[in-house]
Amino acid sequence: MNSTRSADGRREQAIALRRAGKSRREIKEILGVGSNTTLNELLAGEPPPEWTRRPNAKDDLHAKARRLRERGYNYNRIAAELGVSKGTVSAWVHDMPWPERLSYEECRKRAAEGARRYWETERRVREARREAARAAAAADVGSLTQRELLIAGAIAYWCEGSKNKPYNRQDRVLFVNSDPGLITFFLRFLDAAGIGRERLIYRVQIHESADIAAAERYWLTLTAALPDQFRRTTLKRHNPRTVRKNVGDSYHGCLCISLWQSAELYWRIEGWARAAMAQAEGNPTTP
Repeated sequence: MNSTRSADGRREQAIALRRAGKSRREIKEILGVGSNTTLNELLAGEPPPEWTRRPNAKDDLHAKARRLRERGYNYNRIAAELGVSKGTVSAWVHDMPWPERLSYEECRKRAAEGARRYWETERRVREARREAARAAAAADVGSLTQRELLIAGAIAYWCEGSKNKPYNRQDRVLFVNSDPGLITFFLRFLDAAGIGRERLIYRVQIHESADIAAAERYWLTLTAALPDQFRRTTLKRHNPRTVRKNVGDSYHGCLCISLWQSAELYWRIEGWARAAMAQAEGNPTTP
């Protein structure tokens, strides 16, 4: 009987000490308890104090999930927003009332906002990948030899330049483009082909609604040509019903490059281009 009262007394003391905020080690020292098993028996049924609980790493996500649910987010959207599973979201918010059905306008607004936030991040990622790919490709090319410059220039002309038609053979070099980089490259190609730049004739082609004088100055500076090498600008009629994208300060129209007595150069370009294409076909002997 005495031992039972003693055990009951120690249990009451252990519980009182636990509720007073004492740790298990401190309780064992105060009561003279030597084993964890005995202490477990004394504290059986007594929950541990709050300070002994470890913080849950997902407590912040839990609270955010409930806030999002209050704003009308569905399970899928909350899961995507927080990076957790749909089942986890359900466990966190299943006790909350269903949100009111959103209007069509609100649904569209939220969808647009979600797309905007997605692309705000994705666009930076893609731009970084794009720049890395460009840098790697540029390193692959390096400096062009004279031969490589002739081949690349001939192919560029065969893609963008004027070519003979079976019904209209002119044998004339005429290259038109709006890309300043490609224009500069074509001029380098002509240098490699032994064509003096004093032989070149330039003509700007641009919409009549654009800043014509600024475009003429732009191409004159880019080509470093003499003003008398530029012929009168060709204007394209403006159609107000057409929604054009090539507008603003960056629009300079197209530049047309030609030269007098260019038949021989045209024949050489034709030969270079055909030889390069024959290589791709596996028949390098094709003239």
